[in-house]
Amino acid sequence: SKKIDEFVVSMFNTHVQRLHTVIERDSFDVGLLEQFACSFKYNDTPDQAVAYQEVVSALQSSYPMDRLLCADVGFGKTEVAMRAAFCSVSQGGRVVVLAPTSILCYQLFDTFSKRLNPFAVNVEMVSRLKSKKQIEGYINLFNGGSVDVLVCTHRIFSHINQISSVRLLVVDEEHRFGVKQKELFLDLFPNIDVLYMSATPIPRSLQSALSGIKTISTISTPPRNRIPIETIVDFFDFKKI
Repeated sequence: SKKIDEFVVSMFNTHVQRLHTVIERDSFDVGLLEQFACSFKYNDTPDQAVAYQEVVSALQSSYPMDRLLCADVGFGKTEVAMRAAFCSVSQGGRVVVLAPTSILCYQLFDTFSKRLNPFAVNVEMVSRLKSKKQIEGYINLFNGGSVDVLVCTHRIFSHINQISSVRLLVVDEEHRFGVKQKELFLDLFPNIDVLYMSATPIPRSLQSALSGIKTISTISTPPRNRIPIETIVDFFDFKKI
């Protein structure tokens, strides 16, 4: 109980400090950001367009961003996150994207690379699929500015002390990460911008958003012709897999 109390107090102090922190941001080319947004091969849904504007406004404000983005699977959270990453990189910052599994990490790495590479933004991946030597090499490139975005699994927490600076943290499926893991980035980089994404946020995150500690954006309109998610429970079978 004492340890929990101490952690809660430290977490409270961190958030109070962030609420009173004024940061200086470099300006970025708004035209280039719009060009990147227009390269999206689908039309934004109304909610997606609003969420995008809210995130960009937060990344232009004088205070660190703490935003929860709620949307169902396939509603366009990742596209908003990529635009946020592009915005941060344009301001001279570096971005870490957290994913809970190696498969999702690879999917995000593939998606971020395809969208960001044509705009000279370099993306690399840190997961158990990479060797320790490869990971340390990517982190050195990240610290040196040759890599702009690192898409990572929990593996990054083993090397987090080697990272020199992060401007934006994107946490996908935020309910799959522990509170201490998410707070670790805030402890090391107090002025970091954070974008949490989830279709089913944990009660603590939802309460933080509804009480005003975090800001919240919701995408509730599905894209046109979106195919419904099908969930099937069945016996294990290699052919079906």
